[in-house]
Amino acid sequence: MRGGLYSDKKEEFDKSLDITKIKPYGDTINDGKIQLSFTLPIKDNEDAIIAAQELAKKMGLKDPTVVYHTQLDKNFTFFILYGSLIHTIDLTIIKVESIDVEPMSKEDINTYIREKFNRKIVIIGATTGTDAHTVGIDAIMNMKGFAGHYGLESYEMIEAYNIGSQVPNEEFVKKAIELKADVLLVSQTVTQKGIHVKNLTNLVELLEAEGIRDRIILICGGARISNELAKELGYDAGFGPGTYAEIVATFAIKELMRRKSLE
Repeated sequence: MRGGLYSDKKEEFDKSLDITKIKPYGDTINDGKIQLSFTLPIKDNEDAIIAAQELAKKMGLKDPTVVYHTQLDKNFTFFILYGSLIHTIDLTIIKVESIDVEPMSKEDINTYIREKFNRKIVIIGATTGTDAHTVGIDAIMNMKGFAGHYGLESYEMIEAYNIGSQVPNEEFVKKAIELKADVLLVSQTVTQKGIHVKNLTNLVELLEAEGIRDRIILICGGARISNELAKELGYDAGFGPGTYAEIVATFAIKELMRRKSLE
């Protein structure tokens, strides 16, 4: 009986869902219900509530309701609103440039490098520019790795160098030349002012100026870095959350091999 009821519900769901007009889901399919919060630089009064509702309407919310508001400071008010979004999104026109790579095991990666290159692959990683965070690059590079996935330092056929944080791009490029790097890994935190974009772009420009960009696999990563952004900035790939050493290593050696076959 429960199975039959579930099947009926699922059939109704499938019929009512139009992937060309996707809306947020609250209580029922296509109701568009969302919760929205923001702060306005105005005093907490009746005018402020109306202002918040009108702003929500301009964002595409139908019948927005202020369910909570509080004064944060003399001239700042925080609002929480509910409403139904009038806008939809067509999933069929969304094209994401994802990285199509089937990660190899650590053992297979070592074997692949040994057989295809007959030497160790040199990989240098760093957090460059003014960025001081190291969690991401350490998870990929350091021997202990993260969540049971050992870092590149533990790979027999990879010569891995983690040179830390706040590394100037000029120093990073100098190190790449000195160590004859095959792969450069750059970790970046996305900033509101776009500093990460300027820094990542600057690195590409420096590598091009030295005439070594084409022979190096250039990869960037971070909590909010996407492959699409990375490619736009001139990188070979970009990796976000949930990326482990074997994923990066697999992409790098396969790309190196692809380029080698074109020589």
